[in-house]
Amino acid sequence: MDVPQLYRRASNTFGAYVRAVGADQWQAPTPCADWDVRTLVNHIVNEELWVPELLGGKTVDEVGDRFDGDLLGNDPVAAWESAAARALQEVEADGAMERTTHLSFGDFPGSEYTLQIFADHLVHGWDLAVGIGADTKLDPELVQAATAWFEPVEPAYREMGAIGERPPIPADADPQTTLLAMFGRRQ
Repeated sequence: MDVPQLYRRASNTFGAYVRAVGADQWQAPTPCADWDVRTLVNHIVNEELWVPELLGGKTVDEVGDRFDGDLLGNDPVAAWESAAARALQEVEADGAMERTTHLSFGDFPGSEYTLQIFADHLVHGWDLAVGIGADTKLDPELVQAATAWFEPVEPAYREMGAIGERPPIPADADPQTTLLAMFGRRQ
């Protein structure tokens, strides 16, 4: 699994949705409870800003609260573009996948942290597409990779409260429906 490539593809997809947000859509609801489009994009920009810090070896405590609050300002698209470019540069840096990242729930290789962010970009990309009325079909290869990574850790994420309850799905559900259900979403 080429983790940086997965991350790049999911980030590019999320970015395309950000660029498609209409001026009147920033307050539109999303499938994320209590999050409108702006809040959702702000969340992902926040994650992007953490990437260089954590892949660079800093701890959560060292980063602190510097990325709290509104990160989008008057130009949400520019905020996204800037944060995404810096994050991608760090993800694709030599040795980034082998570095130790100090997350709030333990130390993990950079590849594991990057897979977490990749999956979040993919699923929240779907959330954003729903919020703005865009095409919600996810890249099947990215869905497959996210499912392979997430399946063994899904119970732990649910136990931590990071994802909602898994809704029931039909036995013959397609891979995208299954992945979204794993993350507590109904398609």
